[in-house]
Amino acid sequence: QVQLVESGGGLVQAGGSLRLSCAASGRTFSNYAMGWFRQAPGKEREFVAAISWSGGSTYYADSVKGRFTISRDNAKNTVYLQMASLKPEDTAVYYCAATAGPARTVVAGQGIDYWGQGTQVTVSS
Repeated sequence: QVQLVESGGGLVQAGGSLRLSCAASGRTFSNYAMGWFRQAPGKEREFVAAISWSGGSTYYADSVKGRFTISRDNAKNTVYLQMASLKPEDTAVYYCAATAGPARTVVAGQGIDYWGQGTQVTVSS
């Protein structure tokens, strides 16, 4: 079992930045590829970013490419999502996810073994 706890969400003006963190506990964190998803009101949950267990491979949704950066610190059992140049359309609940499979499966939202509880990000115009 892996427990995922997100933090770092909040209210920010358009153009601003936030860094989300997801702290993992339980099984060996470095065995899991990690990802971030988001869900806006009235919309389906969508993929945002993913990172391989080693951190050597990263994947991004087109909508965030060049603005968001995913990273991980296996020594701290934590994955991060650095968000810059935020837009009102980035407003959503952001969820952390873990999979024992390859990171590319996270892109398709498949094979997710664990989810966090989510953290709200609100971008005002």
